[in-house]
Amino acid sequence: MENFEEILKKDLHQYLLSTNEVDERLPECPDVVEKWEEIAKAYITDGIREFQKFPSASLGWMMYIGMAVAKMWDTEWEVYSKLPDLYTYIRDKRGYDAMDEYIREEVLLLQGEDFANLEKVVGNCASWVYNVLMHQGFEPGTKEAFYGYVACLHQLYLMGAAMQLKRMGYHMTKI
Repeated sequence: MENFEEILKKDLHQYLLSTNEVDERLPECPDVVEKWEEIAKAYITDGIREFQKFPSASLGWMMYIGMAVAKMWDTEWEVYSKLPDLYTYIRDKRGYDAMDEYIREEVLLLQGEDFANLEKVVGNCASWVYNVLMHQGFEPGTKEAFYGYVACLHQLYLMGAAMQLKRMGYHMTKI
């Protein structure tokens, strides 16, 4: 499974690099990375429930969550880091189905073309990751399928955070 996630990371990074959404060297933000496990545990019930009918949303929403957490880290982390369940805080603003719009409008403050472009980028990433996951041949309902799904969510969360950090002007460059 580590190999699957590493390949996924490399390929997703290359795609986002080709669209100028991330830098060659991905940013390091330990506070955002440390929130992953807490967010994943809270998200997994909603994500799995939605996966059957809406796999791209189930996957893509995690990319938006990574972006939201990065933005929160940059603005008022001393407040957001203390919330007992950051995922539920985000989800409950408008509900699961409208979480993407909430994050784009009220967290990332996007409008017009920027709003639509981000939807397209996240949709492309989620569709591509879903395709990669389906081609792994994991038998539905097995622990391998579950771990494959979680690996996809993990990389989408991290890449979402990396995209947002770049959008806010954080760059990892050699000095």
